[in-house]
Amino acid sequence: MTVPSLARQIAHDRRGNLTIEFALALPLLLVLLLTGIEFTRYVLVNQKVERTSASLADLVAQSTVMTEDGMDNLFEAAKYTMEPFDVAGQGRLIVTSVAASGGPARIKWQRAYGTTANSSEFGVQGAVARLPAGLVVRDGDNVILCEAFFRYEPMIYQGIIEESTIRRYAAFRPRYGSLETIYP
Repeated sequence: MTVPSLARQIAHDRRGNLTIEFALALPLLLVLLLTGIEFTRYVLVNQKVERTSASLADLVAQSTVMTEDGMDNLFEAAKYTMEPFDVAGQGRLIVTSVAASGGPARIKWQRAYGTTANSSEFGVQGAVARLPAGLVVRDGDNVILCEAFFRYEPMIYQGIIEESTIRRYAAFRPRYGSLETIYP
């Protein structure tokens, strides 16, 4: 067999073309798959953080009185809303009661759950509350604010979505009277 005839035979041989094309496309397909998984996970974490802050604020606002044990139980329940993500280890929940009586709205009490160092953007207990734009607390009013923080770390690699802290908050007015005091 001569070199030109061998070259013609190789050029006309179509066996293995699909394997070569698949081998060339596989890295791109894997990047697309992993990117889709990472974006889906990021959206899910955002939804869980938002739902957790709204649910916790709503449950506190439905209480007739709030106790330390009751708050602990609500934090435990909120932990299940965040599953499968670990809010105790990678996040923080902060519940704040803000009320106004003859002056600017102040933080009456504040309780937190979780091990991260996030602090409330509304202020600290006893201080004048830094309320979000559009939220007004009038004299005699009480508002329950819940902040949920979660430290998002990409599962696969940093190139798609950066590591960041996701924060959402929810505000509810107590339904059955004022929750300006938390009882032991």
